[in-house]
Amino acid sequence: MNFTVADMSREHIAAVAELEKECFSSPWSYEGLAEELSNPLSHFLVAVSEEHGELLGYIGVQEICGEAYITNVAVTSAARRCGVGRALLRAACGGAELRNCEFITLEVRVGNSPARALYESEGFKPVGVRKNFYTRPQEDGVIYTKYFNVR
Repeated sequence: MNFTVADMSREHIAAVAELEKECFSSPWSYEGLAEELSNPLSHFLVAVSEEHGELLGYIGVQEICGEAYITNVAVTSAARRCGVGRALLRAACGGAELRNCEFITLEVRVGNSPARALYESEGFKPVGVRKNFYTRPQEDGVIYTKYFNVR
C-alpha cells in the first residue's frame, strides 16, 4: 500500500471526523477537530493513499513546555497492518523530537493489544495505568511514554 504522510489541512477534517466515528466510542466532532487544528500547540498529520487520495489514518499531538502528548491515532480498518499507524507514529515522534520535546506520551485501552504491541516496538514504555479511563465499554487506560535524546 502506497501512501504519503503530510500535515493535516482543513480539507481533511470531514474524513478525519468520519474515521473518528468508525474507531472511537467518544469521537471528536468536526467542530472540535477544526478548533484543534488551529491550536498553535497542536500538530496533526494524515496518511493519504497515493493511488486514490483517500484518508487512511491520522495522528494528533499537543506540545507544551517540552512535552508531547498523542491525543489520538486512528487508521481505517482497510489500512490496518499495512504500516500506516507505524508511519504516523514515527512522523509524530520525529516532529516532537525536532521541536525539542523531551518525551512523548499517550494512553491506550488495556485491551488494545495490536496498538500496545506497536507502541512497544517503537520504544514506548508502559509507565502507569488510569483506572476506568475509558467508557463504552469501561476499561483501564495504559499510559505509555517514549523519551528522546534531547540535544
